[in-house]
Amino acid sequence: GGVLIATPRRDVVLELLPRVQKAFPGFTTAALYGGSPDRWKAADITLATTHQLLRFEAAFDLVVLDEVDAFPYHNNPVLMYAARKACRPEGAFVLLSATPPEPLQRAARRGKLPHVKVPVRYHRRPLPVPVLQKPHRLGALLRESLERGAQVFVFVPQIARLEPELRRLRQALAAHCEPARIDATSSQDPERREKVLRFRAGDIRILLTTTILERGVTIPKSDVIVLDADSGLFDAAALVQMAGRAGRSAQDPAGRVVFLARNRTRAQAEAVRQIRERNDLARRKGYLVPE
Repeated sequence: GGVLIATPRRDVVLELLPRVQKAFPGFTTAALYGGSPDRWKAADITLATTHQLLRFEAAFDLVVLDEVDAFPYHNNPVLMYAARKACRPEGAFVLLSATPPEPLQRAARRGKLPHVKVPVRYHRRPLPVPVLQKPHRLGALLRESLERGAQVFVFVPQIARLEPELRRLRQALAAHCEPARIDATSSQDPERREKVLRFRAGDIRILLTTTILERGVTIPKSDVIVLDADSGLFDAAALVQMAGRAGRSAQDPAGRVVFLARNRTRAQAEAVRQIRERNDLARRKGYLVPE
């Protein structure tokens, strides 16, 4: 049957496409997003941004809706309707999220939503648990990451913070990293795709960004630093998603995650609690590789 994997952002579609092609070499694939060259291509496996689902009706036997808690899908009845409509009546409709919204969690707890919990990654190592440190540690942390050969996501709460931080870090780390290999991007950056590709290729060592890259971007050896982790713009789900950029590969399963903040917040505590809870569940179930 036909398979659809839908996700909120074009970045994630482009991230998933080569991985799906590698995993299913005998099947055709199509990637649908605004401006996609695959617009009219029929394929065994279709990857699409959620808005593309408005084009389909009863077209797929399996629909996997990824990042169900993310904008623009979350709290959007039109896109929920489109996603349901794209699936055949007898087909399978699967919601996927590392941070499901509370209504879905509540339905699962009450037995009203069939669900499966996967608390461990394919390499069967614990999820990196964030540590909380003060903002003045930023330079030292980045130097340590560079020395161990890692790339670094540096998340900031506001787009306005990117350029000042970029100038400061390029100057402060000039002796440790070429300024051109430290860059910044956001939803308003016309060169965002090119910068993400350079980051994936290892050409960019440190990338400052907003929550636009909290999902879907996988760098094999990466650390995560969240600036102003006490900002009200970062809820627990966002902090969990940002932390999830580290430790994704078997080559570097214990990547470092640091929340830099002057104050400890409920969101930080909740994010740490959720990650530890998943590690505990994986340990109890015997999913982790023995130390």
